[in-house]
Amino acid sequence: MTNKINYTDAPADIEQALDAAMTINDALLPEPSELIRKVEKEKITIALDKNSLDLFKQYADKHDAKYQVMINGVLSAYANKFLAHK
Repeated sequence: MTNKINYTDAPADIEQALDAAMTINDALLPEPSELIRKVEKEKITIALDKNSLDLFKQYADKHDAKYQVMINGVLSAYANKFLAHK
């Protein structure tokens, strides 16, 4: 498919969204085996900003998820991206 469609009559917000869109090579990532990963966990006590914690809790409630898992995911992604290569 080499034909590229130019949407010249799209509303401005849609045009901007299309311009800012990213290409996803494989939408089926991660593989199922990667979803069932067992990593060592350590329980800690931590003080978080109330506003941040409330946002995680609200999003978790809305999407039937666990806010602790979400926070752990953010911290893991940060550590992998910024700290693992130092």
